[in-house]
Amino acid sequence: MDIRLVPLAEAHWPAVRAIYEQGIATGNATFQTEAPSWEAWDAAHLKHSRLVALDNTEQVLGWAALTPVSGRCVYAGVAEVSVYVATQAQGHGVGRQLLAALVAESEQNGIWTLQAGIFPENTASIHLHQVAGFRVLGQRERIGQMRGLWRDTVLLERRSATVGVE
Repeated sequence: MDIRLVPLAEAHWPAVRAIYEQGIATGNATFQTEAPSWEAWDAAHLKHSRLVALDNTEQVLGWAALTPVSGRCVYAGVAEVSVYVATQAQGHGVGRQLLAALVAESEQNGIWTLQAGIFPENTASIHLHQVAGFRVLGQRERIGQMRGLWRDTVLLERRSATVGVE
């Protein structure tokens, strides 16, 4: 599938939100139960390393972005990854291209560690991250409740080979 990656802008938000809502509906993409407003989403994510994948008709096929893991300065180079692909575009390499570009952009912006918390049932996402160089650190048991049920997450990490290296 031919795609073009461009910076995620506010104009993409309606399509990005719809893809996010598709992920929410699966019950295996996020603890979120509804997509936030653009303002809330924008405030929660780093200003750099925001991408959308567009097809040749300019339709948004997926998106990727980073969230800081802490406000403490010692964690300034650590971010949490979000990658979402539209249902109709899954299995065509969109997620792989988004995640590879997100890794590259994160390093250009001084990020030395990327992490992801993925529900164990989301085996495709775990595999996608492993192919991109993430390693499984372990499983966080009963880390949060979703619709009254405790859920586990698999914690994955990717350390940069170029940023934060002494």
